Order: sequence, then structure tokens, then C-alpha cells
Amino acid sequence: CHKAAEGAILRALIKEGVVLPRDKTVEELVDTRLGAVFMPHGLGHFIGIDTHDVGGYLPGHPPRIMEPGLKSLRTARVMKEGMVITVEPGCYFIDHLLDGALDPGSVHARHLNAELINSEYRGFGGVRLEDVVAVTGTGCVNFTICPR
Repeated sequence: CHKAAEGAILRALIKEGVVLPRDKTVEELVDTRLGAVFMPHGLGHFIGIDTHDVGGYLPGHPPRIMEPGLKSLRTARVMKEGMVITVEPGCYFIDHLLDGALDPGSVHARHLNAELINSEYRGFGGVRLEDVVAVTGTGCVNFTICPR
């Protein structure tokens, strides 16, 4: 799900001219971790008694992946009925991440429109949407009632 969110963000940034796919597919750009430049946080977290539940990585479950963006995931567990989790995709323009990605030695530099980023998006900040969902036997129930 996290990589799918990064892909959706990259598609939107391609449409706006911020990301330049050149010879790469969106999936290939996700695999290079370009999505982590704009979504450095994990996609969500479990909801517990006091909002955040820290039980995301347990023995016998998949380990944490230590790559940009993915290392911020709060869990790698398979979702089961009754679990409650947030889904928080977001897109940010963070100077130090942009600086690293735009560096001429970066694998990402050729896929970024430096002129547009530097003239329009520096200091912009970003946005994150948050939904709280409960996993059911047939899908999920979204408890967030904020219109989009």
C-alpha cells in the first residue's frame, strides 16, 4: 500500500511537471525511492488506546525495511479483521530532501524539474490526508467523516 501511495503521488507530480519520468515507468521511479523524497513518512500506524499503537513489528512477522520512506513504516504486518489503522498519504516539499535529490550525483536529479521546484515549491510545505479505518472480513470501514 505504501508504494502504491508513492506511485499515486508521483503520477500527480508528473502531471504537474515536477517529476520527469524520462525513460522510467512510475513503478521504476518508486523502486528508486523517488517517492520517499515527497512522502518520507510511513503510510499509517495502528490505532491503540492512546492513538498510536507501537505493536507494528513483532517476532514472526516481516521485518522493517531500511530504505528511504519504507523505514518509516510503523508495521509490516498482514492486516486482519478487527485491526484499526490510519491511512495517511502525504506530499511534502522539504528542502533538505529536495537538496539531496537535486544533487547532480543523485539518481533522482534527472527526474526532477529543478527550475519548477526551486521557483514554485520551495517553502510550500505539504499536505497529508488521514483516514482511520477498521479492517473487516470484506474490506474496511472508514471512520473519517471529513469530506474530500
